[in-house]
Amino acid sequence: MKKYSLTIGWLYPELMSTYGDRGNIIVFQKRCEWRGIKTEVLRLDLHFNPNQLGQCNLLFMGGAQDKQQQIVAEDLSKKRDVLKEMIENGIPGLYICGAYQFLGKYYKEADGSIMPGLDILDLYTVNPGSNHPRLIGNIVAEILNAKYLIHNTPLVGFENHGGRTYLGKNVKPLGKVIKGFGNNGEDSSEGAIYKNSFCSYLHGPILPKNPNLADHLIMLALRKKYDDDEICLADLDDSLEKKAKANILHKLRLKRY
Repeated sequence: MKKYSLTIGWLYPELMSTYGDRGNIIVFQKRCEWRGIKTEVLRLDLHFNPNQLGQCNLLFMGGAQDKQQQIVAEDLSKKRDVLKEMIENGIPGLYICGAYQFLGKYYKEADGSIMPGLDILDLYTVNPGSNHPRLIGNIVAEILNAKYLIHNTPLVGFENHGGRTYLGKNVKPLGKVIKGFGNNGEDSSEGAIYKNSFCSYLHGPILPKNPNLADHLIMLALRKKYDDDEICLADLDDSLEKKAKANILHKLRLKRY
């Protein structure tokens, strides 16, 4: 049996992991380990060499508070071209909350000031200010395109964001909000998909509650690295994860799932 390996690039682990998003890295590692897939986690901290990105088969970046995001925004802008090339070339990635916002055109502060984004994805974010409540609470989103993930398995998580993100025509939403707010609390969209890059506002973190998304990203990374679209992952016993998700859906009174 062929032995597989993956290098996971964890962008700004010290600054961009405010809401327990490091749990997503743990899920990637364990679900690979249980299948005999060797993983290396490359911690890409502040001032990392952009050439290190080229060693990665799968990228992850979490969320943070405003101060940390400002620090990261300045540093990440220097790596923008390399990251854009990787995204355009289909290197899989998961980008949560602040990381999701970074990939867009800009973030408009409540005072009207503009923080430029990386302008990699066709989206932008606006913070309407203290007169508008933060979008906080449990969220359930129905996956819009079944080719990406498992049929009839919604995404479940927790959101906590002041910014409202709006998608342009060149990206598609990851899901449709069934419960919660999603991107902006207006158009029922949650997250974004562009090529093999997946963006979301779901914390919690997202992957322990949605192992099908973790597996999909792992599979994409393996297929890309080994140039083999026939690679599939062995099934795992996800009974505990399914029970946890079912409990959340029950508490939210979403009986259809």
